[in-house]
Amino acid sequence: MGLPSRHRLKRRWEFQSVYKQGIRRSSRHLIIRALPTTENCHDQFIDAKIGISISRKVSKKAVVRNRIKRQIRSVFRYLLPKISSPWLIVVIVKPEAQECNYEHFLRELEQLLIKAEIIHGN
Repeated sequence: MGLPSRHRLKRRWEFQSVYKQGIRRSSRHLIIRALPTTENCHDQFIDAKIGISISRKVSKKAVVRNRIKRQIRSVFRYLLPKISSPWLIVVIVKPEAQECNYEHFLRELEQLLIKAEIIHGN
């Protein structure tokens, strides 16, 4: 099962604001861009919102790209309760991510979110 609709970035302006103003953290297979939401945002978010960007450079096959997106969404279903304040988060997938499995994405995303101070590493 994927992420609920209220936890997804959908609008172009949401992605653009994260790219322009958000912080950037990267690892070997993934990059995250994250923007904490404030009162002057267009919408009042009560939940974190996640977007995934994966280009054809990762794989020419849509099946492979969609599998990676499903795995990342599944990881965020596990990690969302740990995110305390509302954030806009975009995950950018690097071409090397084809070799990753669910556990690897979980470990790597958790480390990136701790590095970005979105969740606290306890």
